[in-house]
Amino acid sequence: QVQLVESGGGLVQAGGSLRLSCAASGSISNINAMGWYRQAPGKPRELVATISRGGSTNYADSVKGRFTISRDNAKNTVSLQMNSLKPEDTAVYYCNVRKPGPYYGATRDYWGQGTQVTVST
Repeated sequence: QVQLVESGGGLVQAGGSLRLSCAASGSISNINAMGWYRQAPGKPRELVATISRGGSTNYADSVKGRFTISRDNAKNTVSLQMNSLKPEDTAVYYCNVRKPGPYYGATRDYWGQGTQVTVST
């Protein structure tokens, strides 16, 4: 099992910044990637940003240039620096860990409990 502990959510004004952090523990060997997803009211969960073991990143178009994802492989942590926040960034943000599945090319995902980010006008 994998446990994910998130921190850093809160309430900020538009244009402000927040930094989310997530620490993984438990069965944390062979992690392929870590990342962040979010879910706004009435919307499906969507990818925000991911980062692989080797440092390759992937961002949603809506956050490129504003958000930066980083990781510490030794500590099994992932962070998301969010700048120039907009009201449309308001959502519950979930930490994600992806590990290999039972055969080559297969993966398994683990999720945190989520942390609320609210951006006011």
